[in-house]
Amino acid sequence: MKGKCLPVFCSSLRPLAFLCGLLLLLGACSTGKPNDEAQPAVEVGTAVPVRQTFHAHVAAFGQLAADSRHALSLSLPQAGEVVATEIIAGRRVQRGTTLLKLATDPATRSAYLQAQSALRVAQADFARTEGMHAAKLATNAQLDAARKTLSDARAALDAQARLGGAQAVVALTAPADGVVTALEVQRGQRVAAGTTLVQFTPASALATQLGVDPQAASAIRVGMPVAIRPVYAPRDVPPLRGTVAMVGDAVNPQTHLVDLVATPDKPVQLAAGTALSATIDTSDFTAWSVPRNALQNDAQGDFVYQVERGRAKRVDVKVLASDGSPIGVEGALDPHAPVITLGSYEVSDGDPVKTASDHP
Repeated sequence: MKGKCLPVFCSSLRPLAFLCGLLLLLGACSTGKPNDEAQPAVEVGTAVPVRQTFHAHVAAFGQLAADSRHALSLSLPQAGEVVATEIIAGRRVQRGTTLLKLATDPATRSAYLQAQSALRVAQADFARTEGMHAAKLATNAQLDAARKTLSDARAALDAQARLGGAQAVVALTAPADGVVTALEVQRGQRVAAGTTLVQFTPASALATQLGVDPQAASAIRVGMPVAIRPVYAPRDVPPLRGTVAMVGDAVNPQTHLVDLVATPDKPVQLAAGTALSATIDTSDFTAWSVPRNALQNDAQGDFVYQVERGRAKRVDVKVLASDGSPIGVEGALDPHAPVITLGSYEVSDGDPVKTASDHP
């Protein structure tokens, strides 16, 4: 009987022993480190936010076209027949380049030759009358009449030369470096004197014809700076710089935008008709400057993380300048606390973080 226990008593001790063991296990767990202290710090990159001046922008779209204030209509003073065309519309040419050739009308050419013949006769008559006057065989009146006839013959020849009769075939050349925007005639076509043959725009007269949203047009003024980019140019190509030269006062019925003209600061080496996009700097404002990769967004809005006492702290912000990097934001940022850039998507509000200055 010694060393044995009753079955009823032994069965009642087993649950008690299990409960005691469970309590000891829980007690051992409670003596460990808290969960948040056991979480490793996330290594992040940071940048210090600074106050910076940004520009408010208005987007515009259009094309490079001839400025109507400087466009030229090229013509010739004589009638004739187009015998050669050396260019096509849209071609960029240099000063003195032959654009087309015109055979002078026979009547114009004949009038010039008659004036030339009349001048030779008048010169001979004046020389003869002058000799006779020296020999006392001609009066002063006869000498004056011969001199007047010579002067009139010279004037008539000069007039016929200005009318284009001096050359059987005349070449129309480019008056400056520029672009042929339109060729108005074809080879073999007969034209009257003064007919427009070529529409020409000097390189310095190309301008950007743009359109802006009517609601934004009221903020645009003449003289504001413009950054211009060809639509199909690579993104790393620097923009062209220019200024607003004219702002329309009505909505274009075709584009439903307000037209404006921007003049490039330097001659552009783009073809007329090139599609363009532009941004117009309308006003200045001051905001927090932070790298673009520091900005995050969720259902509550835009925010950034700042590092305070080794932990990530969420700060809600409003984006004021979203183009490029850095961007401009407004919010309750601490100027002495860096914002998280690299690794910002790996942390949450309150997580421990480790910056580059916290470790070798």
